[in-house]
Amino acid sequence: MDALSRRLQAALGLLLLCAVLVPCMPAEPAAQASAKQVSAKQARAKQGEAEAKSAALPLYKPPLRGAPGGRVGGGTRGMPGRDIFVLAVLAPDHTGLTTTEQPSLFWFISAATSLPVELTISDPNKVEPVLEARVPPAVERGVHRLRLADFGVRLAPGVTYQWSVTVVPDPARRSRDILASGMIQRVEPSVELASRQAAAPDLDAVRLYAENGLWYDALDAVSQLMESAPGDQMARRYRAALLQQVGLGELSEQ
Repeated sequence: MDALSRRLQAALGLLLLCAVLVPCMPAEPAAQASAKQVSAKQARAKQGEAEAKSAALPLYKPPLRGAPGGRVGGGTRGMPGRDIFVLAVLAPDHTGLTTTEQPSLFWFISAATSLPVELTISDPNKVEPVLEARVPPAVERGVHRLRLADFGVRLAPGVTYQWSVTVVPDPARRSRDILASGMIQRVEPSVELASRQAAAPDLDAVRLYAENGLWYDALDAVSQLMESAPGDQMARRYRAALLQQVGLGELSEQ
């Protein structure tokens, strides 16, 4: 056997040895993938905070009271014969605060649907829900507002309520419901905040509410500005900044 043949044979043997000793890379565990998604959301939230500080955008400071609960849902779900869509409440991943007795709550759906959509508000101290309502069909794509004043619902101070939006694909099989929910608690406003609420909302009010941890008041104020002036790009930037800071930046992109 000449030198060239010996080198070829040695190289072939080395390749076979590597194939035996080097296993295939295992699939990424689901827990690791989930942790990466959480880390990515946290990174986007920190990026939103940094951008807010540098551009004088509203900076949301979560309350320090450590109220229990948070946001549920907001992911994509597929249904037989229907497109995948996103259903999410515009709420932080902790109990959001409001100083308003009858606040507005906002939720988002990424595609129009003719399926039943239900709205619910629950008081942990009561057996029956505070509110059970159905959105008139068909529900359009986009952000929707739930005005508690339209239903005569009033929030008591100090109570942590859960509110939810549910798409019902099959009324006979409620286990298939697609649900998104958040938490809200009413607190008493300071003198400064109470005086601000008596005036029309503006960008300064949005920043004031956000800095005081009043998520629902800040979101409602900026939403009123967007409705009164649909072409106001600064108001849109404000809402996008708020959503980014609570891990909902992808909704503002949609």
